[in-house]
Amino acid sequence: MLPALSSTKNQFTNITGCGIKVFGLEFNTDHYYIKCPSIVEKIHFNNRTFYATFKRIDTAPTPLLLRQHLNKQHTIALPLLQKGRTDYLVIEYSGENYRQFYHLVKHLMQTQHITHYQIYQGKKREKIQLFIRVNALPLEEAEMELQALSAILEQRLDRAWKCLPSTSLPEAYNIVTLPYKRLDRGLPAPSMPLS
Repeated sequence: MLPALSSTKNQFTNITGCGIKVFGLEFNTDHYYIKCPSIVEKIHFNNRTFYATFKRIDTAPTPLLLRQHLNKQHTIALPLLQKGRTDYLVIEYSGENYRQFYHLVKHLMQTQHITHYQIYQGKKREKIQLFIRVNALPLEEAEMELQALSAILEQRLDRAWKCLPSTSLPEAYNIVTLPYKRLDRGLPAPSMPLS
């Protein structure tokens, strides 16, 4: 069972040096990405062109910056890769069947005997983020694990999610937007607003 939520004020805290803890997720990074209103960089990668709207900032994120993210003053993302390895497998769902996705991934985690995971809500109620904790997994292995989980999900639900990290994306796209709310106790009833 996942731990209960603490107060909103304590959701973002520094760990040490370049480490940051966000809703129980731990990231060791010396930089972050901030969403900009327009394209900030054109990236050529594997014969494709990507138009980045997140700008890399080469300083460690601070608790103040993270509080501003939580208050929706900025949208902050953190890198998933450190030297070609990741500590999290992320599946981000964004679609109208978010309730079904939430219950489906909880069941999937149970049937696959995955215990080190957390589910969050993104900026909009339709965005659900599943974080699966791994230990410095190489990018190629992470992608294989994600593809296997995604294939199981596709048997039950139309695909409206992305898997991160991915070998088909440049480094500046292997980032994850920080969550806004931890979903320990499930989703609120449909009539209740998700804030």
